Amino acid sequence: QVQLVESGGGLVQAGGSLRLSCAATGRAFSSYAMGWFRQPPGKERAFVAQISQSGAITVYADSVKGRFTISRDNAKNTVYLQMNSLKPEDTAVYYCAARTGVGLAWNTWGQGTQVTVSS
Repeated sequence: QVQLVESGGGLVQAGGSLRLSCAATGRAFSSYAMGWFRQPPGKERAFVAQISQSGAITVYADSVKGRFTISRDNAKNTVYLQMNSLKPEDTAVYYCAARTGVGLAWNTWGQGTQVTVSS
């Protein structure tokens, strides 16, 4: 099983960009589909984006399409979330997650990284 550690969060002005990273330790990173989720203050955690094991297939929440890009580097055991044109409503704790196949539970989570977008 992998362990996940997010980094790259911070404070940014509206319209700015951030790149989040999620480093995985453990075996067989390339066998896991990876996802990003976020939890705004006082709200439920919500899906942001996911990427298949090879990186060929990506899926995005409607709220981030065209602004966020998920990618992965299996040689570095890392998944990224490039966030552009950030809005105050993107403020949240961002989590990466892993699962071993489509339709299976996201059963491994990182500790989260805070992203704050000021207006």
